[in-house]
Amino acid sequence: MSKRIAVVDDEHDILELVSLHLTRAGFKVSEFSDVASLLKYLATTIPDLIVLDLMLPDADGLDICKQLRNDERFAAVPIIMLTARTEETDRILGLELGADDYVTKPFSPRELVARVKAVLRRGTQPAEQDTILIGDDIEIDCKKYQVTVKGERIELTSTEFRILRLLSERIGWVYTRDRILDYLWGNDKVVLDRTVDVHVKHLREKLGSAGEYVKNVRGVGYKLEI
Repeated sequence: MSKRIAVVDDEHDILELVSLHLTRAGFKVSEFSDVASLLKYLATTIPDLIVLDLMLPDADGLDICKQLRNDERFAAVPIIMLTARTEETDRILGLELGADDYVTKPFSPRELVARVKAVLRRGTQPAEQDTILIGDDIEIDCKKYQVTVKGERIELTSTEFRILRLLSERIGWVYTRDRILDYLWGNDKVVLDRTVDVHVKHLREKLGSAGEYVKNVRGVGYKLEI
């Protein structure tokens, strides 16, 4: 079954261009020129991924990203930001609010399609184990893509889940930032090392007291240590 992509951009030409290339790539595309129409659509439908422009006429895309991440129905739906803001701090802010990736304008439609495919692939790779336990606090359900901390389910983005899943493969093993980027994006990666730091920061915060298991090895990367 084709994946459903919701694309939100108030520039008609960009909306049409993105929709055309995603449709050619085999996706079903729903187009929206403002947040109001998107929210009306989301009231009845959960897309497989959202491509979200940050500068919209009726709302700030960053606020919408944060709103979706705080709604359990959409917490695990990947979000790719479209932004004309080229400053690294703006992109990092979007990632901190829960976006999985970003594409800066002007962009190549082929690159955007590659990013969409890469993000969606993260959730389709088979897990070797059904359940992984980390200490006495964290349980990872690999089939349901769920994480619980001390029996309470927490909502992770697909990127945060996959980072935790990777680190859990070898407790105590240090994964470099490049290794984590390769795992997340493979050959499609065109992102900053800083991106990993932002996602790990967000992951730690959501894990609460169990976030102390995620250790930063200065100048190298990250590991899980019990």
